[in-house]
Amino acid sequence: MKFGVVVFPGSNCDRDVAYVTQSLLDLPTRMVWHEETDISDIDVVVIPGGFSYGDYLRCGALAQFSPVMGQVREHAKQGKFILGICNGFQVLTEMGLLPGALVRNRDLHFICDRVPLKVERTDLPWTSAYSQGQLITLPIAHGEGRYYADADTVKALEDDGQVLFRYCTATGTTDDMSNPNGSVNNIAGICDPTGKILGMMPHPERAADAMLGGTDGIKLFEGLLAALTNKTLSTMSAS
Repeated sequence: MKFGVVVFPGSNCDRDVAYVTQSLLDLPTRMVWHEETDISDIDVVVIPGGFSYGDYLRCGALAQFSPVMGQVREHAKQGKFILGICNGFQVLTEMGLLPGALVRNRDLHFICDRVPLKVERTDLPWTSAYSQGQLITLPIAHGEGRYYADADTVKALEDDGQVLFRYCTATGTTDDMSNPNGSVNNIAGICDPTGKILGMMPHPERAADAMLGGTDGIKLFEGLLAALTNKTLSTMSAS
């Protein structure tokens, strides 16, 4: 399984992701410059955090028009996996690969902190290494991380189980006090209907090495790796 980490002018978490996939998990990883037009060798695309194009106009609004993003759309059509972290989540919503939008934080301040999250679903590769309802801690760092969508869209997300991560208290309660940016329904991460495209504001790559004080984030990558490896082995056995 080969990872591709998209690099825009202004990306600042691309090397963090590559450190996890390449150095910690020993997986083939390629840094994909935003002007590339062929990512057919990539199995999992990661759109990292940062300030693509300086966040001019609106976070993620310009990045969606980069040449490589046309290939990311094709990647999605082929049923391959895509992960958007922080700014990457913003890009995915701008492209329409995920519903809703990320807007200014409730208190209009940039937030840099570590926050508790509840894992809402574990039957997808992304979350298969967690347990149902598990409480984890991941870093956040954003000024426009407040997830918003209209009532019908939010209802559909909830009804279809597309909310994978939710901001909560240290004991698992979801309320306004545990909602760092004012996201509707405390939503921290969602997937598309196929479960293969994931967008999340918290940074799993920043909680993947014990030297950094936590390893809750690496399970996201380990779960995906295990699920895809098992699928490959099952396919080989069947043939």
